[in-house]
Amino acid sequence: MALIPRSSLFDSDRLFGDFFSPAVRGGEGSEAFFAPRVDIQDLDDHYEITAELPGVKKEDIHVTLTDGVLTLEAEASSEDKEKKKGKIMRQERRYGKFMRSFNLGPEVHEADISADFSDGVLAVRAPKLKEVPPSQRRININ
Repeated sequence: MALIPRSSLFDSDRLFGDFFSPAVRGGEGSEAFFAPRVDIQDLDDHYEITAELPGVKKEDIHVTLTDGVLTLEAEASSEDKEKKKGKIMRQERRYGKFMRSFNLGPEVHEADISADFSDGVLAVRAPKLKEVPPSQRRININ
């Protein structure tokens, strides 16, 4: 597989069951990043990365490609609900900066990567390079 998540070994969401997520640690001004949940599919002619970005506006999402590393970044801000609706007893929804990066392998056509965002889900398509069969020709001997 050509798409390898960066730092997946140290994914705190997966290892510690969200214990260290910014929503728990947080507080106002928390600059911590957390990784959105993603699915990666290896399809016939492309790879597809689907990321959950609940509560994020399309204009707040940034998908960048730098030196073969695809990075998904976004920020979801929370409103001050305590003033409007009373004291919050439990808050499990996340707010803050989202970030996830992937190393693209040599099999991806970087110039044709595209992305769509609908209903809180970001879908990034990374087309595979077409395999060129090795050419063979006969060499005449003089």
